[in-house]
Amino acid sequence: MTALAREPAAAADGSFVPSVQGLRGIAALSVLMDHFYDMPKGGVYDIPNPGFLPPILPWLQSVINVGGHGVELFFMISGFLIPASLVRHGSLLKFFFDRLLRIMPVFVVLHLALFVVGPIVGYKFFRGIDVPNYLGIFFANLFFLQDAIGLPIAQQNAWTLTYEWAFYIWFALVFAALRISGRLAAAPLILLGLACVLHWPITAFFCIGMLFSATDFRIRVAGRAGLALGLICGAALYASLKLFHPFVGLVPGFLLFGMVLAQGSGLSNALSTPALQYVGKISYSLYLVHPFVLFPLQMIGLKLVAMGVDRWLLWAGFIVLGSILALAVSAISYELIEVRLRRLLDSAFRGWLFRPIGKVEHSV
Repeated sequence: MTALAREPAAAADGSFVPSVQGLRGIAALSVLMDHFYDMPKGGVYDIPNPGFLPPILPWLQSVINVGGHGVELFFMISGFLIPASLVRHGSLLKFFFDRLLRIMPVFVVLHLALFVVGPIVGYKFFRGIDVPNYLGIFFANLFFLQDAIGLPIAQQNAWTLTYEWAFYIWFALVFAALRISGRLAAAPLILLGLACVLHWPITAFFCIGMLFSATDFRIRVAGRAGLALGLICGAALYASLKLFHPFVGLVPGFLLFGMVLAQGSGLSNALSTPALQYVGKISYSLYLVHPFVLFPLQMIGLKLVAMGVDRWLLWAGFIVLGSILALAVSAISYELIEVRLRRLLDSAFRGWLFRPIGKVEHSV
């Protein structure tokens, strides 16, 4: 995501990597596809209802349902971009300031909107909630601690940001330890990272990105053969995550990302098309915003199916209208929040934080 971090898709030398931007777009669209299947099902939010998902073949259900694993693509991208970003910043304070500017504005705007509107419409856990629980869930989600203390998650996709922030902090600490005290000081942190990978296997996909960030190794297969091989690796990655174990998915994930990064490869060229570049640009907003856009359509669909409207018609309308609205609202979110609000916050706080007087900056 995104991954979910909105770091420009840049290589270690700061050059833009269009294929990485395109992969972001694919990751966000795959999560959107998964919710086109999941949200129309019956019994949503503990409310008994028939749902409006029509009867579809089991194999098609499985294909659509793997879309949620787009988060692993986001984690690979973060693993590739974040080390180079920290090196370019050369400062922990500047690095985390930019991380905050890239991730938090969209998240906080949606967070506040949800906690204002949620109790009014009875969204999820807001039904019958008291003030202490409301405040507890509000602050736990604001600081990405909801899973650690067993509270409900507010934004449907924001759980991945917990992993993202943990990765940022861990890598920054390792980087600082290596710079200041050498390998011996970094060893406990590296062991901690390995323990986290074993406990949360999904985090292993950060390692793929880190490996490619640290080396010049790429997998260049040109033309249609490269595109076909990339599609096969992508399908194998999603299938492995669905049918087996995240560690099994590391092999096709490694091959896939190696082809994404190889300039001139068939897969890299396909990901660099203008349409995917634009979706990649707005992918962070798309990832977080689309559940908010789809929710009212979902509620309308549940009411219409109870009135006897055909499920196929409702599902098709949900997908088509949901896609259009999700992309449109995400584009607006990108422009107003990720660009303009971020620029405003940057101009307001950067000079104050990094003024030379007081030497508040901590170099690494």
